[in-house]
Amino acid sequence: MSEGGPTAETAPFFSDDSEAEEQGVAAATARRPAEEEPPSGVSPVRALLTVFILCYINLLNYMDRFTVAGVLPDIEQYFGIDDGKSGLLQTVSIPAAVVLNSDPLFYVSTSYSRCYVMSSCTGTHMAVGYWSDGLTVPPHPPCPPPMQHFWVLLLTRGLVGVGEASYSTIAPTIIADLYVKEKRTNMLSVFYFAIPVGSGLGYIVGSQVGNLAKDWHWALRVTPGLGLIAVLLLVFVVQEPERGAIEAHPEHQVHRTSWLEDLRALSKNYSFVLSTFGFTAVAFVTGSLALWAPTFLFRAAVFNGERAPCVEGNCAASDSLIFGAITVVTGVLGVTSGVLISRQLRTRTPRADPLVCAAGLLLSAPFLYLAIVCAQGSTIATYAFIFLGETFLSMNWAIVADMLLYVVVPTRRSTAEALQIVISHLLGDAGSPYMIGVVSDALRKEDSFLWQFRSLQLSLLLCSFVAVIGGGFFLATALFIEKDRQRAENYDSTDDEPIVVPKSGRSTRVPVSSVLI
Repeated sequence: MSEGGPTAETAPFFSDDSEAEEQGVAAATARRPAEEEPPSGVSPVRALLTVFILCYINLLNYMDRFTVAGVLPDIEQYFGIDDGKSGLLQTVSIPAAVVLNSDPLFYVSTSYSRCYVMSSCTGTHMAVGYWSDGLTVPPHPPCPPPMQHFWVLLLTRGLVGVGEASYSTIAPTIIADLYVKEKRTNMLSVFYFAIPVGSGLGYIVGSQVGNLAKDWHWALRVTPGLGLIAVLLLVFVVQEPERGAIEAHPEHQVHRTSWLEDLRALSKNYSFVLSTFGFTAVAFVTGSLALWAPTFLFRAAVFNGERAPCVEGNCAASDSLIFGAITVVTGVLGVTSGVLISRQLRTRTPRADPLVCAAGLLLSAPFLYLAIVCAQGSTIATYAFIFLGETFLSMNWAIVADMLLYVVVPTRRSTAEALQIVISHLLGDAGSPYMIGVVSDALRKEDSFLWQFRSLQLSLLLCSFVAVIGGGFFLATALFIEKDRQRAENYDSTDDEPIVVPKSGRSTRVPVSSVLI
């Protein structure tokens, strides 16, 4: 069946020549202005501007998340908390992610303006983020802050997850409605550059601003101000494209199903299910390293006698700066190399995308293991292995997003994005920091510099094993990816989709079931 031509279900059974000629002239007249305007309804310049604005906001979201990681030793010293409570600062975003990404609440984005949903949630994200640090300052700074101030910080950091959860669900679907095929992959690559780059900038900005101000609270006041600009750009610059109109099967021609039907269909999409579990492994490893790596490197330096223990604050500023720079560079290298390698392999096999994702995870595992094991012997070797491990780990970001978009039909993409983010947060980067912290506390035999380092080292080894498991999920995805992609590309309407039949010399639409024998 050719794209754009009449199908067997929509073509009239018969019509006279004059009617056909009149219809042809009318169709040609209507087609001229449509050819001048892009199918998405957004001009090329505005589409490009939209992608860069979405990328900017994504960068801010990840900067805000990992600013806390950049000053984590200071927060631990300030509140006097253990590793388990420190891990909660990242894990607390689970309720927000689950509530806001689990449709039916987010199913509203399929019926209303996605830009307005994103702008309202992003505004909430930044407003709560600005207030959160001020509420944790004790009334008399010389006195030790009571534990309730930590729980206030914990609560407000959880509310900050509102904006991030909403944004990461909707933004990729807007890019998918602006571009197709190679251009879509390129634009998603630009969008997902913001994850490692924003994470790295979070460490750098957080640690350096806190160091200059001699107060870690100031580190949390940077991104909310930049977020105000993001909200204004969303409201006044970003133009929302027509859903699915740029593809072979525009959304208005595809039968829309309910949320429960979407879930049933997605559960039978093995490429989506397996790649989601593979991506969850990526999120688990990334979330663990993101929160704990600077603290782990600082404890290794204290254990080796290279650094004094944290007493007055601004402890791991140099470690966060170096790790942040590594995260930025490896993110750019990893995302770029992953997309380029996948594009080259697509000419040889349609299974290139999941194979590249699997290779990235399986190659990252031994380097991350060596980085954790060598930390007590050589700081330079540790940074070198972290660099290689994070580069291979970053190869997955843009490819996983692209896979989801081409194995899921347009009307189910928001649900698929939401479901993937819920699972990856719940079992991945939101839960893993807390798990690493709890395991570290359980393994610690005494409160000494040796066991502060050793317990965290042993718990972080879990990341290498999870990376191997994730690689296995992507290898399994390769078995189904070709079949699921063809099913999505050739997706047809249900049996009750209307067809055109003649009635009194004119065409009318009736259900298929009413004319089938």
